Amino acid sequence: MKSQSKYVCQDCGYVSARWVGRCPSCGGWNTFVEEIAAPRQSKSRHSRLSEEAAPVPITEVSSISERRITTGLEEFDRVLGGGIVPGSVVFVGGDPGIGKSTLMLQVAAQVSSQRQQRVLYVTGEESVQQIKLRADRLTARPTENVLIFGETSLDLVSDAIERTEPDILIIDSIQTMYRPELESAPGSVSQVRESTALIMKAAKRGELAAFIIGHVTKEGILAGPKVVEHMVDTVLQLEGERHYAYRILRALKNRFGSTNEIGIFEMRSDGLCEVTNPSEIFLSERSLGASGSTVVATLEGTRPILVEVQALVAPTSYGVPQRTSTGIDGRRLAILLAVLERRVGLRLGSYDVFVNVAGGVRIDEPAADLGIAASIASSLKDIPVEAQSVAVGEVGLAGEVRTISHIEKRIQEAKKLGFRRIVVPRQNLKSAYGVQNRNGIEVVGVDSVERAMEILLTR
Repeated sequence: MKSQSKYVCQDCGYVSARWVGRCPSCGGWNTFVEEIAAPRQSKSRHSRLSEEAAPVPITEVSSISERRITTGLEEFDRVLGGGIVPGSVVFVGGDPGIGKSTLMLQVAAQVSSQRQQRVLYVTGEESVQQIKLRADRLTARPTENVLIFGETSLDLVSDAIERTEPDILIIDSIQTMYRPELESAPGSVSQVRESTALIMKAAKRGELAAFIIGHVTKEGILAGPKVVEHMVDTVLQLEGERHYAYRILRALKNRFGSTNEIGIFEMRSDGLCEVTNPSEIFLSERSLGASGSTVVATLEGTRPILVEVQALVAPTSYGVPQRTSTGIDGRRLAILLAVLERRVGLRLGSYDVFVNVAGGVRIDEPAADLGIAASIASSLKDIPVEAQSVAVGEVGLAGEVRTISHIEKRIQEAKKLGFRRIVVPRQNLKSAYGVQNRNGIEVVGVDSVERAMEILLTR
């Protein structure tokens, strides 16, 4: 059968019969690469459903109990929803050098030594000697149950899976794997898609838990076609600034748990170390008595974390003042500046405003609005925020402080670290009343940003 060529966008997977400069789907330029279309196998018109494949009512489907394999890494298990689910496929992405291979090698070492699980680690980017050197640096050493296989052909990987019958499969990375029947290069859209499909079939057929390590693009999104994220059960992303030692593991998709949980690790010479009390670490280098600094009680999944929000307001040297933010959304910062100028009366039009979340953490929830606004006002007036106070609350366009969720957890975390006062939305006082009496921390309710500034900015 004569093979036909097609052109596939390497960013989104859009297929075109001819080369085009700009992708009609995602708008990317010069992203089309020629690939050879695999010939389709003919399908019999008279094929019949077997009795096993016949549709059945959902009421007659038997329920199964969810069995999980705990790794011993509590931060990793929390993000997965309680442990590894047999038969699941997990995609692990992150920037180059962020620690993806180190994390997965630590997981292999933990489950092989503590849970006696057989692990097949397939490496396509590094040699087996390089993997051995990394394993020797880890605190938890892999046992003989960890099998290293340096190969990129998925046909040989499939043979190795049938021969060794592992409990956990790790592919490092999917961009190096290829199927020989496809003539496109490894890392192309068709190779990544078909390779992931083959691994997924092997995992579902043999109750094999598969971890697929993948690259990210320069924009920070997972490389390869978007359909890969839909195929797998869980998508994990390892984040962190290169100049910081802390790494954050997030679940962008999880069919077996919540997508709001995060795991925090610290990169050391002997691997990734779990951070059990991130609030204490993020506040360890806080400068007391300095203006422009406010402690915010944010929530990541079910875990409350106290972080320091810093702001610097300085007279501008340019015609248009700068608005720079690290760790928060720049558009959210613009809204808060407009509210402070309109509702509180702070004139910020001739000042540059810089906002940073210390420790390389990123805050996405609106409950940090009040702390950000307090830091900006503190820096402008050069009045420090009271050192033993925590601010939390969402700020509306009318200058009101709106209700937030899980106020009890935030108050308990503030009390645990020795803070004496927390400023919260007034509507949250009902749920916080019992916590206030039990923990002995002063809970102050405010209904406007202006009132919050009067409480927090006291000399």
